[in-house]
Amino acid sequence: MNTRLCVANRILQLCQERNLSLNGLAHLSAVPPSTLKSIMNGDSKNPGIVTIKLLCDGFGISLTDFFDHAVFHSREPENI
Repeated sequence: MNTRLCVANRILQLCQERNLSLNGLAHLSAVPPSTLKSIMNGDSKNPGIVTIKLLCDGFGISLTDFFDHAVFHSREPENI
């Protein structure tokens, strides 16, 4: 699984844990719904760290909490 998919999966997991829709997360994080949907459906190949930080703020977690998850621990080097 590439990093982009790992990020999207982590966002979905956190939304499910918090019973949040993607639109709800967009509202809480001040990230436009279109940006969040682009991340989730793969149109955004490289979501910026500032955007991910805003999403973390919406979730009420740190960047460390976001990335310190099993889905990121076994990542292989990216093939570009």
